[in-house]
Formats: sequence, structure tokens, C-alpha cells
Amino acid sequence: MRDDADAGAVRLTRDDAVLHITLDRPSRRNSLSRTMIGTLVDTLTEAASDDSLRAIHLTGVGKDFCAGSDWVATNSGGGKPRPGNLLRRVPHQANRVVELLATIQLPVVCTVRGWAVGLGCNLALAADFTVATPEANLWEPFIDRGFSPDSGATWLLPRLAGVARAKRMLLLGEKVTGADAADWGLIHQAVPQDEIAGVAEDLMHRLAAGPTVAIGLAKRSIHYGMHATLPQSMDHELSDLELACRTSDFKEGLAAFRDRRAPGFTGR
Repeated sequence: MRDDADAGAVRLTRDDAVLHITLDRPSRRNSLSRTMIGTLVDTLTEAASDDSLRAIHLTGVGKDFCAGSDWVATNSGGGKPRPGNLLRRVPHQANRVVELLATIQLPVVCTVRGWAVGLGCNLALAADFTVATPEANLWEPFIDRGFSPDSGATWLLPRLAGVARAKRMLLLGEKVTGADAADWGLIHQAVPQDEIAGVAEDLMHRLAAGPTVAIGLAKRSIHYGMHATLPQSMDHELSDLELACRTSDFKEGLAAFRDRRAPGFTGR
């Protein structure tokens, strides 16, 4: 997972059914090299079909979560690329990571300390539950750098925080603290530095103990409903319900309700 020391790494660890994905390039505030982005794409693609997984945790080493794509390294190769380079490359790299986080049928928890910038910010926004310190900074610096937003920023921000606040972040380049991000609905929760690890862990284990198939289907329906009519969304829900009712967890949920006890879901 590491080409060389400067390329950084993505570290993967398992805690039972939880996959921990850790960005490990603290000397560059965990900015993402092409090597790291490729590892994220491969990891999330494999996780999508791993029936032993029930939740994913994304975090970074050191004081910061992620300073975005390493544009300096990406554009320091010397020769001018062919026209259409971004159109050919980015859909399979940065954009693919955001898409996988948003659509994978596993709950994704993201822990943010320090800076979450550009692509790093959008990774946090694409996760299902992002927990940040109140002092963390979410920043979309695209306009400040002279180029237009990418990696899903113009889709994620208006839906999470509204158009007016999206324009403040994307057109004015305003930085948003973790505390304000929680108030705006951009993230799940802002908690003190000394509590963030415990809060994220409790959340992950709660999700990992849930009915994994039903959670994944519910996540899919939420995203579908953001561009569908009410009748279309209800039809989509019925299709998902048909699948959920065929799981062992559905039977366990009914039995637990009948027996007045907590369910013991297995993710099957």
C-alpha cells in the first residue's frame, strides 16, 4: 500500500466486523497522493462485496483528517498532459472514492480532527456519520485556488446545508468549524477532543450491531429519494422492503419484539 515514504499510505485494520481505514501521511496533513486514492478505491470496492463487514470507519493520523488531493505532486510531473486529462482520470480516482463512500451499502463513520480540506472535506460530507472536534475546520478552497469545485462538493453541500450556505463555502471560500458544521447539518456531531474517539467507537459498534442489509437498503433509498418523486420513492422503498423481509435479521427483529428483548442481529 506504499510506493515510497512521500506517497503516504492508507492503513487498514479490522475490529471484528468493522473496517478501519486510516490516512497515514501526517507530514502533509494526510493530503491524498495518487497511490493513496488508488488504495481507497480498491479498498472500498472490495468492502462493498465483503459479507463479513458491517461498518466502516475513516480517519486520519495526527492532528488533521485530510488536506485534500495533493495537487502540487500531481502537477509537478513536468510534461503537459493531453487535453481531457482530468475528464479521463478524475472519475476513476477522487470522484470514485466519494461515490463509493456515499453509495456503499455499509454505514460509514468518519472522524475529523483539524483540517478537512477540498476532497478531504467531501469525504467527510459523503460519510453517513461524521464526528468532528468543535475546533476542526471544513474548507472548500477551490475558488481561492483559481479552479471550480470538484469531487461532489456542488452536490453534497446544497443538500446538506442548503444553497445559501453552500455558496458561502464554495463561492466565498468560508471555513466552517466542526461546531458550526454540526449546527448546519453538515456532519453528525461535534464533540470535545478527548471524547471524539469514544463517541466514534460507540457509534460504529452500534451500527455494526444493527441489521446490516436493512441499513444498507435504507441508505440506498435515502440517496434515491433525493432525486425522485414521492411515489417513485415509495415504490423504491417497497422493493427494498421485499428484500429486507427475506433476511434472518428481519425474523430476529420480529422475534425480539414478540419476546420483549433486545435483538441479536447477525448482519444476514
